[in-house]
Amino acid sequence: MLRNGLEPWHLLILAVVVIALFGSKKLPDTARALGKSARILKSEAKAMKDDEAR
Repeated sequence: MLRNGLEPWHLLILAVVVIALFGSKKLPDTARALGKSARILKSEAKAMKDDEAR
């Protein structure tokens, strides 16, 4: 069933569901918040790795 992983139509269905759940007006804000969270997580993980090395 999941032998080939994600097909392009899976991503299309996922995009439609996300737009239906969040609405097109909230998507840019949600994406921006997700990007900020990812940057914070990345910087914290790097800081932990640097502290571990010392």
